[in-house]
Formats: sequence, structure tokens, C-alpha cells
Amino acid sequence: MSTIEFSHEEKEVLSHKLKDYVAKELDHEIGQFESEFLLDFISEHIGPHFYNQGLSDAGSVIAAKFEDINDALYEIEAPVEHSR
Repeated sequence: MSTIEFSHEEKEVLSHKLKDYVAKELDHEIGQFESEFLLDFISEHIGPHFYNQGLSDAGSVIAAKFEDINDALYEIEAPVEHSR
């Protein structure tokens, strides 16, 4: 897995969301540096779990689509006589 990286704009938005969350839910004010540090921690240590779940979900969707394609191919298969 490659490292999860955000653009400068995305990092600003996400850091702001973390600051707001900590202020509202934990009744604690943190600065920009702290929120970016927290975002880096989440990205490095928690992000891979979400990434892996996303891959698993995508794999399930693809497997279901392949099954649909296989069923569609079977439906259009030409009949063949099996005689000796």
C-alpha cells in the first residue's frame, strides 16, 4: 500500500474538521499544528484499516459483477449436441 497523502487544500479541510470535532465533542481547543499532527497519526495508523476495508468492498463488487458476466455468457452460449 502506498502512503496516504492529501493535497494542501485537503489537509487544511481535514485538519479544520478535526479541530471542530475535538472542540465540540471533547470540549478542548487544539491548534492547526496539533490537528495536522493528529491527521498524520490517523492517516498512518488508522487509515490503512479503512483502505483495506475499501479494497475488500471493491473486491466484493467486482466479484459479483464477474458472476453476472459469467451468467450472461452462459445464457448466450450456443447449444451443442453431444453425440458419438
